[in-house]
Amino acid sequence: MHQKSDTAKNMAGFSLVELLIAMTATLVMLGIATTALTTGYRIRDREESVTDAAADAQRALNIMSREIANAGFNLNTNGIVPGDSNATSIRIRSNLNKYDPSASEASQNGIIDPGEDIKYFVNTANNTDYLVRHDANATGNKTTVLANRVDQIRVHYFAQKATYSTADCDITGASTAEVSPSDARYVVLAVCVHVGASGSPNTAGYQPASNVLLVSDVTLRNSMLTNY
Repeated sequence: MHQKSDTAKNMAGFSLVELLIAMTATLVMLGIATTALTTGYRIRDREESVTDAAADAQRALNIMSREIANAGFNLNTNGIVPGDSNATSIRIRSNLNKYDPSASEASQNGIIDPGEDIKYFVNTANNTDYLVRHDANATGNKTTVLANRVDQIRVHYFAQKATYSTADCDITGASTAEVSPSDARYVVLAVCVHVGASGSPNTAGYQPASNVLLVSDVTLRNSMLTNY
């Protein structure tokens, strides 16, 4: 009889206390796994947003830098329009077809062709943050969106190459004083992209808001040609 009782006891299964302990441990592990998974998803989504916004702004900055560098081509100025250029926008002119034999006389002697009178600025109308390129001489649509998630652009004008530091959404501590746009030979473009917070504070995977700053140094290659 004693041997039969031991066998029955060994086959009885979990007690209620053991079952509660096992369930509690399982719930804890599921909670840890869910938190880790949520955190991973939020970090991934945030990094994708940062990457997309930065790539978008970088493409726009490349276009701006290339065209601004050509400002003043075949003109007797640096090509920057002082009355329409400031810390938040820049307008440039050039005569790209001056020596193009296939161009008309009016085209050779005037700034009338597409790409010869361009302004860059951030359009904040209707709660948008678009970095736009406005071509005064373009046929059809004159305004093109270069980047759709740019919160700020800062344009700095210098008479010579400058070194500087960066802070938040702009450059700081430039090694030389800024000059008026008409006297500039060197331009620094600072484009800032604001990336919003992901999740809520004090929750798993919360990512606070941050700024991504992209900077481009542009030498106005035609600004000194009138001296030679």
